[in-house]
Amino acid sequence: MSKILIVEDEESIAELEKDYLELSGFDVVIETDGSAGEERAMADDVDLVILDVMLPGTDGFEILKSIRRSREIPVIMVSAKKDDIDKIRGLGLGADDYVTKPFSPSELIARVKAHLTRYDRLRGAAAVRNDEIEIRGLKIDRTARRVYLNGEEKFFTNKEFDLLAFLAEHPNRVYTKEELFKNIWGLDSVGEIATVTVHVKKIREKIEDDSSRPRYIETIWGVGYRFKI
Repeated sequence: MSKILIVEDEESIAELEKDYLELSGFDVVIETDGSAGEERAMADDVDLVILDVMLPGTDGFEILKSIRRSREIPVIMVSAKKDDIDKIRGLGLGADDYVTKPFSPSELIARVKAHLTRYDRLRGAAAVRNDEIEIRGLKIDRTARRVYLNGEEKFFTNKEFDLLAFLAEHPNRVYTKEELFKNIWGLDSVGEIATVTVHVKKIREKIEDDSSRPRYIETIWGVGYRFKI
């Protein structure tokens, strides 16, 4: 039985959601305070979170950030605000869905079931097939060709992904720009090695806190680059 966490300070709404979810066969817990909700969301037995935006203690956006730093479970955000900016922010931070109050309980149930089904399917596939590299909060999913930093997906072009994955597959080995160009682009590097520099710069902008002091891709001056572990 899937466990659903509702983080909602309006108890009447939380109880209504709980009743409908339990009638649909779910185990449900409620937290009405943001700080308590954040702590409860980290529990391994929670399979999906229905998260209100406006909460006492810690707001929904901050809770979402915490969840995404360590967990990939589905999160449905709920808000009385109809502004697109809040929806864009929530989805940008990693929410799977965004529902505006008032909403139909049956619609919420349908969304919960759809996201749990999708999550179970992806989790099952990942357990069987996905080939991943994980180091210091960076996850490179070579099967799905996706990159996550502290749980937040970072979007890469094909060549950016290929270059990052190649370096990560050969940690602590120094590659010249010519070698990288030949391995990633499959061509001789005459007049083209600047392409490697540009792509490394773009990758660093996406995964490094400080591009001038990189944690992952290190410049070896006069030689090339290496992926540090």
